[in-house]
Amino acid sequence: MPFLHGFRRIIFEYQPLVDAILESLGLQDPENQELPESSRSAAEDHSKCLVLQKLLESESHSAFYQEGVSYTLLKVSELGLVRAAEVLLHNGADITFEDPVTYYTALHIAVLRNQPDMVELLVQRGADINRRDRIHESSPLDLASEEPERLPCLRRKTALLHALASSDGVQIHNIENIRLLLEGGADVKATTKDGDTVFTFIIFLLGETVGSDAEEAKMIHRFCFQATRLLMAHGANPSECPPYESLTHLCLKSFRLHFPLLRFLLESGASHSCSLHGPTCWSGFDIIFERLCSHLSESEDDSFSIDLLQKAETALELMMASGPVVKLPSNFHIDLSHCRYHQDKIQALFGKLKQLENTPPTLKHLCRVYLRQFLQPWPVDVKVKALPLPNRLKRYLLIDPSASLEQV
Repeated sequence: MPFLHGFRRIIFEYQPLVDAILESLGLQDPENQELPESSRSAAEDHSKCLVLQKLLESESHSAFYQEGVSYTLLKVSELGLVRAAEVLLHNGADITFEDPVTYYTALHIAVLRNQPDMVELLVQRGADINRRDRIHESSPLDLASEEPERLPCLRRKTALLHALASSDGVQIHNIENIRLLLEGGADVKATTKDGDTVFTFIIFLLGETVGSDAEEAKMIHRFCFQATRLLMAHGANPSECPPYESLTHLCLKSFRLHFPLLRFLLESGASHSCSLHGPTCWSGFDIIFERLCSHLSESEDDSFSIDLLQKAETALELMMASGPVVKLPSNFHIDLSHCRYHQDKIQALFGKLKQLENTPPTLKHLCRVYLRQFLQPWPVDVKVKALPLPNRLKRYLLIDPSASLEQV
């Protein structure tokens, strides 16, 4: 029987090294699962780790060295000795090593013993939260989900956050995994210890599109769009604070690059200002004009400026269509002193907004707002096109750049 053979190898071949390592940490009774706090602190002491390092260096060429340090990793994972585990990993311990009896890895054991700090270390070092043991076919993630007392381990990185973090949108395109997790009740509001949210990983991927191959960028954008659509359908809020964790904030700042995703967010009801603190924190109106002035200071090219102005105007229209009354941020103004080109067009766009704010909403504006709200959720375009209305009214409802206010 393989597991008995493995067990004998521990006893006869690398158990002496395991004993020596544990003794260097001051662990006289390694089988005691409830390590006193005083013993834990002593084992994690810097001087003990130095002793351990010297021992490992002296034994590094001995027979069965890797098996010995890898098996010891299982022991220190069980006890939650993070610093000792770091030393062992640095000196060749195999993070995938299985207990020869239970076939559990260090991550399985850390979860079973509710050692969240150890779980975090092992995951950071590449341990697989979905790796199943060969007897019960349980993954560390399964074990973390079984008992209430293991909740701290689960909170460090949920399956949904892991799935999002694992995807690169190109080679690893796991949108179906994300869909199944969400349909199974995955928490879209979960965060890691470091504050990462479901949108952190999408924001990172969008950043990877800058300067990348055109085809690759297209694939990443498609993945981010699909993932965002799923997340929002299950209640995720892309406009939360802080701004650097807000997908809406990123798409507003980079509306030239991420316009289709920005349009989707706004049409799906995402707030165009901070959903926690309001426009005093950040506002889409401020951001659009700031970026518009910045971009138009870089190039006088007509095709570039026409495309940019059209996207900016459409984004502003989408924000205005989110409510019956146009509400601009207090003290809303634009600074054209650094804008080298098309100042008149930017000023005209700004003046149009201020005029709409200072006049009662028109009937056509109110109709557009309420019809779009009634036709949600996204996508509204198919629903609008099915309405018995003239095409120019449909374009107005859809906020099609080819349909201006004066045409309706």
